[in-house]
Amino acid sequence: MEKIFTTLTLGCKVNQYETEAMSELFKKAGYRELRDEDPFADIYLINTCTVTNLSDRKSRQMMRRAKKDNPNSVVAVVGCYSQVSPQEVSNLEEVDIVLGTKDRNRIVEYCEEFMNQREQIVAVENIRTFREFEDIHIDTQEDMTRAYLKVQDGCNQFCTYCIIPFARGPVRSRTIEDAVNQARILAENGYQEIILTGIHIGSYGKDLQGVGLIDLIEEIAKIKEIKRIRLSSMEPHSIDDEFMERAVATKKLCDHFHLSLQNGSNRILNKMGRSYSKEEYLEKAKLIRKYMPDAGLTTDIIVGFPSETEEDFQETKKFVKEVGFSRIHVFKYSPRQGTKAAKMKDQIPGNIKKERSKELMELGENIAHSFIDSQKGKSLAVLFEKQEDDGSFQGYTTNYIRVKTFSEKDLKNQVKHVKIVGQGSEPVQALC
Repeated sequence: MEKIFTTLTLGCKVNQYETEAMSELFKKAGYRELRDEDPFADIYLINTCTVTNLSDRKSRQMMRRAKKDNPNSVVAVVGCYSQVSPQEVSNLEEVDIVLGTKDRNRIVEYCEEFMNQREQIVAVENIRTFREFEDIHIDTQEDMTRAYLKVQDGCNQFCTYCIIPFARGPVRSRTIEDAVNQARILAENGYQEIILTGIHIGSYGKDLQGVGLIDLIEEIAKIKEIKRIRLSSMEPHSIDDEFMERAVATKKLCDHFHLSLQNGSNRILNKMGRSYSKEEYLEKAKLIRKYMPDAGLTTDIIVGFPSETEEDFQETKKFVKEVGFSRIHVFKYSPRQGTKAAKMKDQIPGNIKKERSKELMELGENIAHSFIDSQKGKSLAVLFEKQEDDGSFQGYTTNYIRVKTFSEKDLKNQVKHVKIVGQGSEPVQALC
């Protein structure tokens, strides 16, 4: 009898990538993914997040809901929450299988073992001792023209607010040979843009001999069918003249950098355990624009970190304007049990965090509009995705502006040059 599985994912792009990779494993083993007309699934795969205590709670809610939908189902829990708190997860009566952030390529095997024996399986190992990159990949990604390629896992930074090094373990990198082979498969399947992703991709190669991220970019750029390479979140220290010179020479690396900031006050950056000052960050931003003048620069900012004063917050606002980001993502600080920051004094009240978040988000919207307007009239290359309900084709420029245009021809998965004619908000109107 046909077995049906479904997936539920919390958290980051890396989690989403890993969920798709596990889905592919189920399909290759003969399982079918849940459809709208199906009453329930036989297997519920829940990929958890543990960045905040709220993430843990949402993960537990998903586990309980899955078993409620089908009491006879297999509930398999994987990911960061189960890695950090395996006992807590395994104590939930709804959970049948507990994996962490290792051995997810054996998920089908574990599910079949449980279905035969009907005894809870807990297979969480100490990730801090793990030194090999887990071979989990995707050959085909549903309804996408841009393909994600995970090339790195783990983090050695131990920022005071972050639990991820404990959930993901130390830095591990996919070998260049393996990454290029996987990129070639994606190219053969029609993908023209590859997004290199990982937990801390700027650390790519630190566990390999004489290899860095730019070496990987150069090798993938040699694949003729791949037109664009995009990077996920980077740290400022990863950027220098050599990196930028070699990146520009590939003629394929997108002029879009998500450069992690977190705060615009040096005092708060120091308390966060970040390894740079705002002055050093600004220097890196200027360096990027020296080589790529129209580069889109996006970032994440945390407001309401313990002891953040109004003066600190105003420093952040001023710095955001000075850098001239194309887009910012604002997060209210949320204490995570097990981190140094959760024990710090002078925790900021929720109402102040909410006010600062709103204020910074409004500034972020204005800055985003200004960046789009600065590109008006320029010829920009867009990789178009699916056609929308209004008949428009939408896609992203290399510097990460979402545009739309109308065409009688099918533009899906085609790179076309456009001229932005609209104002401010995305998707912005463009002429093809």
